[in-house]
Amino acid sequence: MAYPNSTSKLIQNHRSIRRFKEDPVPDDMLGDIIRSAQWAPSSHNVQAYTIISVTDPAVRSQLEKWCGPQRYVGSAPVFLVFTADFHKHEMISEEQGTAFEMEESENVLVGAVDAALAAQNAFIAAKSYGLGGVMIGGIRNRPYDVARLLKLPKWTFPVMGMCLGFPEHLPGQKPRFPLSGVRHENQYDEQRIENALSVFDASTREYYQNRPSNPKSQSWTEQMASYLSAPRRPQMTDFLKDQGFTLK
Repeated sequence: MAYPNSTSKLIQNHRSIRRFKEDPVPDDMLGDIIRSAQWAPSSHNVQAYTIISVTDPAVRSQLEKWCGPQRYVGSAPVFLVFTADFHKHEMISEEQGTAFEMEESENVLVGAVDAALAAQNAFIAAKSYGLGGVMIGGIRNRPYDVARLLKLPKWTFPVMGMCLGFPEHLPGQKPRFPLSGVRHENQYDEQRIENALSVFDASTREYYQNRPSNPKSQSWTEQMASYLSAPRRPQMTDFLKDQGFTLK
């Protein structure tokens, strides 16, 4: 067998696409993409997610502003919101007359992982059709507003958005952390991380210096140090608690 095969090549050819052709995505194609999302692994078959396709231009416009602003949220042919969803499980518990124990932090992890796995399945399926796209973490910038706009009930929270469409052009690939620093044997090996960091800093700096738009000179360690030096969306903690996840 040849390595990589066609599927791994598709995965390893990942790029975030933010500029799309005006061509619409056929509804049958989108349906198959969402069907593929459903076949992602799910802990205990809980399937703790819902996928919202946002087609209303006014809703799209509002989300575009709240997510950044990020213009492609409004202009992409398809915009999906992957939502962790235990509301349907609350309905089941009420119908069955059983306790509904959802306050533990574990449930937040299960919902986020389920939604993320479904999103990745959808993303790979979309790329197999020649589509491109980008994940939108900015959907969590204003969770209370997003929840009101999308009418999200208790026991749900937005995990990520996803823009999809036919790419207008293919940008260069950002480098990834060396495999030698990702793959450890039997236990965590800090020396592998240290060795990989210097290699990755050099490749990241080269990528940023040579990309055709917005070039800059920045290493990955510099980028991460800056990124992690300030709180990230602290409003999510109160929002999750207000949605029922008290994070015990």
